Amino acid sequence: MGFLRAALLAAAFALPAHAVTLGDDGLYDEPWIRETFKDLREDLAEANAEGKRLLLLIEQRGCIYCTQMHEEVFTDPDIRNLIDENYFVIQINMFGDIPVTDFDGKELPEKEMVNRWGAMFTPTLIFLPEDVSEGMTASEAAVATMPGAFARGTTMALLEWVRDHGYESGENFQKYVAGKASAGK
Repeated sequence: MGFLRAALLAAAFALPAHAVTLGDDGLYDEPWIRETFKDLREDLAEANAEGKRLLLLIEQRGCIYCTQMHEEVFTDPDIRNLIDENYFVIQINMFGDIPVTDFDGKELPEKEMVNRWGAMFTPTLIFLPEDVSEGMTASEAAVATMPGAFARGTTMALLEWVRDHGYESGENFQKYVAGKASAGK
């Protein structure tokens, strides 16, 4: 009985602290991804009401870079907490058919909206400001766009830079990252 207990205990500690799962649509499920009607005007209002930033996460089934982000970057407890506490995340399927309503009122299936925004890579993270001017699209209003997968450090820095409004002061993101690196953070 002692051997079985030790084996079960060892197996439990071998499991990752945050298991990554795929949904029926082939996209990754995360507890911080919101299910909404994908009307970005409503989503922005809800994000603001919660004191969070709206973040669009464009992904596709079978994307090796999406897998990398979910398995190697989003599993980092600091990144996961930063997203959960500060971001209202809407997942968009690059080839999906669910209707999305942009800030200018235009409604299109996900795949057509992604084309409208000019997103060509997955994952793509589109960070939105708290206020979007009337008639703008998400891509026009974005304060930052991250096309592709990046390592933990760069992803964490971007999440912090957007959260802290680094773009408003004219602070260049690359200089921000270099400053954090030289400071040993």
